[in-house]
Amino acid sequence: MEKTNENLVSEARDGNIASLDQLMNRFKPLVKAKAKDYYLTGGDLEDLIQEGMIGLYKAVLDFDRAKNVKFATFAALCVVRQIQTAIKAASRQKHMPLNSSELLEDNIPHSSNNPENLLLDLEAYRDMGDFIHENLSHLELDVLTLYLDNKSHMQIAEQLGKNMKTVDNALQRIRRKINSRVAH
Repeated sequence: MEKTNENLVSEARDGNIASLDQLMNRFKPLVKAKAKDYYLTGGDLEDLIQEGMIGLYKAVLDFDRAKNVKFATFAALCVVRQIQTAIKAASRQKHMPLNSSELLEDNIPHSSNNPENLLLDLEAYRDMGDFIHENLSHLELDVLTLYLDNKSHMQIAEQLGKNMKTVDNALQRIRRKINSRVAH
């Protein structure tokens, strides 16, 4: 007999990763359907789906069975809210340097194939690399590395054994530090 969504939520919250995976897979079509209704400036459908999956994960954490609401209803609401929050944040241009996995390339000028300009570009890359290693904590370096490998917030949190809030806070600090470097 197939487990109910509510039972899977309880098991997932008790640390059962298989139940969490089953819920995430069960609701991914809902997330995709909701994401298709929105547009993210500077992003694509995959970004919206990722945000929706974060909303789904938050729904698992926040679901309260005592409120007599089906998990599916609550999850749909959380998914939509997370997507809308991401769209609002993107429209504020708050996260410009890290909105792309091309972080370093976006913040270092590119020149022609002229050997002198190529050396200057290489020096700029090295300077940015030095800045990152000197100014980011070990956690921030780990988060940035995984983020640039196109890992989702949830995957980063799982891989580092941290919660999503810790990962989000680390990304915010990284953005501020790189923004301050680029501004100089």
